Amino acid sequence: MAKYTIQRILAMLLTMFIILTVGFMVIRLMPGGIFDDAVDMTHEQRAALEAKYNLDKPIIVQYGLFLKGLILEGDWGTSLKMNINVPVWDIIKTKIPVTLYINFFSLLISLPLGIGLGIVAAIRKNSITDYLISFLVVIFISVPSFIFATLLQYFVAFKGGLFPIIFDATSTGWARFHGLALPIIALSLGPIARVTRYLRAELAETINSDFMLLAKTKGLTERQATLNHGIRNSLLPLMNIIVPMFTSIMGGSLVIETIFSIPGMGGIMVKSVNAPDYTVTLAVLIFYSLVSLITVLIVDLSYGIVDPRVRMGGKK
Repeated sequence: MAKYTIQRILAMLLTMFIILTVGFMVIRLMPGGIFDDAVDMTHEQRAALEAKYNLDKPIIVQYGLFLKGLILEGDWGTSLKMNINVPVWDIIKTKIPVTLYINFFSLLISLPLGIGLGIVAAIRKNSITDYLISFLVVIFISVPSFIFATLLQYFVAFKGGLFPIIFDATSTGWARFHGLALPIIALSLGPIARVTRYLRAELAETINSDFMLLAKTKGLTERQATLNHGIRNSLLPLMNIIVPMFTSIMGGSLVIETIFSIPGMGGIMVKSVNAPDYTVTLAVLIFYSLVSLITVLIVDLSYGIVDPRVRMGGKK
């Protein structure tokens, strides 16, 4: 297991290096410069600023200096447009908690509801309940999360007055959760549908398998066989969609945070791209990449714990 864990960590670090390299190059090679819109700035002033922030050096040299500061000193860079001369980490560290808050509760809601609906749909296959759940699954998968966010904001918040239209950043405790309830619901609908569809297909196939028939011939009722064997065997492949589901939630929150005026990573990402502020954009990219890769690592390690064949494969 130790060798398997080391292999997974090394693969994660290599992937992070590739993402960081490609992201840095793409962001720095985008058309337009940071100081192009500064019409009142003289050529000498612009040259001095570019020299100060190493923008006058070749892009490979810029990348080397950035890696050196990030790895050896923990320096994420300095904001050049949004908050001039303010360290990037000081900007994003206040935005991370609210983004993780939204995504954590979305995932926390999605998994149990999706698993429950998937089990019900599989057990009652080809019934009215199954058809209704399948219809909702198609709707939730087909419609983007930001459409649901807009509809919830208009009908539930604006017309119904049940929730605030925009998020109050000064709220705490229950008021904070109440203000973020609609974004969390909007982000949860798609993942709930994906878990439901996947588990329904897996469990429906498992119920008709040979080992389930064997369990019934040994004296187990259909309910006992389904609970003790069917659901357990169907949940293991569910790990395959947890990572894409979590990353899709993270991606959806970029837009939904803007819709509800949530001061999270999504809003700062949009602002940094429009500014443009290279260092902030790259820092947000690093954050989302790290979260996604750590999630992949956790799932890979959990596979190694649950399924011994994965660990044995890693030893070859």
